[in-house]
Amino acid sequence: MELRSQAIREHAPELDPLRMGTGWRRGDLSKVQVMIESTFGDSHPGSSHLNRLVEEVRKGVETAGGFGARYYCTDICDGESQGTDGMNYSLASREMIANMIEIHGTATVFDAGVFLASCDKGLPGNLIGMARLNMPSILVPGGIMNAGPDMLTLEQVGIYSAKYQRGEIDEKKLNWAKENACPSCGACSFIGTATSMQIMAEALGLALPGSALAPAADNEILVLARKAGEQAVKLAMADHMRPGDIVTRESFENAILVHAAVSGSTNCLLHVPALAHEFGIEITGETFDRLHRNARYLLDVRPAGRWPAEAFYCAGGVPAVMEEIKSRLHLDAMTVTGKTLGENLKELKERGFYENCARRLYAFNARYRTSLTKEDIIRPYDKAIGTDGSIAVLKGNLAPEGAVIKHTACPKEMFRAVLRARPFDSEEECLDAVLKHKVQRGDAVFIRYEGPKGSGMPEMFYTSEAISSDKELGKSIALITDGRFSGASTGPVIGHCSPEAADGGPIALVEEGDLIEIDVPGRKLDIVGIRGEKRTPEEIADILKERRKNWKPGEARYKNGVLRLFREHAASPMKGAYLEY
Repeated sequence: MELRSQAIREHAPELDPLRMGTGWRRGDLSKVQVMIESTFGDSHPGSSHLNRLVEEVRKGVETAGGFGARYYCTDICDGESQGTDGMNYSLASREMIANMIEIHGTATVFDAGVFLASCDKGLPGNLIGMARLNMPSILVPGGIMNAGPDMLTLEQVGIYSAKYQRGEIDEKKLNWAKENACPSCGACSFIGTATSMQIMAEALGLALPGSALAPAADNEILVLARKAGEQAVKLAMADHMRPGDIVTRESFENAILVHAAVSGSTNCLLHVPALAHEFGIEITGETFDRLHRNARYLLDVRPAGRWPAEAFYCAGGVPAVMEEIKSRLHLDAMTVTGKTLGENLKELKERGFYENCARRLYAFNARYRTSLTKEDIIRPYDKAIGTDGSIAVLKGNLAPEGAVIKHTACPKEMFRAVLRARPFDSEEECLDAVLKHKVQRGDAVFIRYEGPKGSGMPEMFYTSEAISSDKELGKSIALITDGRFSGASTGPVIGHCSPEAADGGPIALVEEGDLIEIDVPGRKLDIVGIRGEKRTPEEIADILKERRKNWKPGEARYKNGVLRLFREHAASPMKGAYLEY
């Protein structure tokens, strides 16, 4: 098989001397050439350790007879951007990372790629970039951090902060949480967007089996990185082993069923459809809703469950979840190992993967002075925590294209409710009202103009945490937005409301005192009354029509730069908010 890198050398005589000037040796020029792209940088714990993995990938590439070249596109951290305008750039950064990877891999030809990322936008950005390049590639998840003392994890800091602002704890307790929530490198130790997307990469067959959420500070992740480098060279020499050859609709269905089983982040409903779009496959919120119905929810891990996500890998990780839901999976789906999903699961059993996990769980129990079993963390199929997945897509005259709720993290009291609308046009205004108790029981709190075209689609994390941590409001009001939530968010929160307000969606037309009906089992989200009085659907339609005549889009918040591009080209939240050109 002729290597693409060798063919380009004949057409570009400057390539050899430029690479030798970079440090390549003459013998390296004729080897399989592998682009090793990572989000390494001192930007946050999920990326600060990745260069260590990059060097292991290089060793694996070299062992297999190739040469690895390092490329970088550092990602940002949603946690570090919380409460600032920097959060508005978070989702847009996914597109910019994918764009940069496309540029890196197209401007100079390589035979294969290895991509390393740990977190929220770096992972989907790298996966989208892989899809665009469509060269033989493998994704290396950057792993997970340890939990802190008392199994403290980062998503709990928002709760501590809200309690401090309400005067329920003192500053010393808040500082303790801040100082102990991130004790090591890796993705945060809960099933948020970072961990969910590591899981999605493995479930799609684009990462080595058993590699998602490996402890980032452990030597085992170095072994996995080296194996990925070796496998990349093998993929380069094989026919029909590009991402586009591996990933199918069945692969995405497998990933979504795993998402249901682990109660994955609602942000996956942005990233998975956007990735599918690059493969020419249509995956929408409705696909998630269909597959989550009657799906088993098995994982007792935060934020919806009890344990830190560090325990997930100790219990067998993605392979153990897949074993429990095997009857519903497409076991003939191909993966980057060159084998099918079914073959991978069989091989893991034969080489002692689960025995190794059991040893890890023993060490976990000793460290945290607990006595968890595998079944405490990943429930057996017939003892599932829930039988209707973990998310639902609601539709109605308020969200004709849909809106998303993580019902496994929502109080049962809010599954069916009629609430009074309290609309706000920014999170800051809404958060102030919640913290000062200006929001009352029975309110439907709206934060709008926070979708992709409105402000880049930031997280409504602080407001959602302020509500869910309030013993009274957490079970008696709802938060509805065209923005998104942190993967750590819990409570009665509904996001991705589409069409968004900046596009003139019905959420822009809601007025104070409108009656809002939420029906999670019925998958409905409707305006059912005006000024506190119930109206017929026909009357509501006429009133919204009149309101639309008087509605005017607000002045664009961003008139230049990245967010201007996002405002002009972002698709609907329910389509994945990718850029449409």
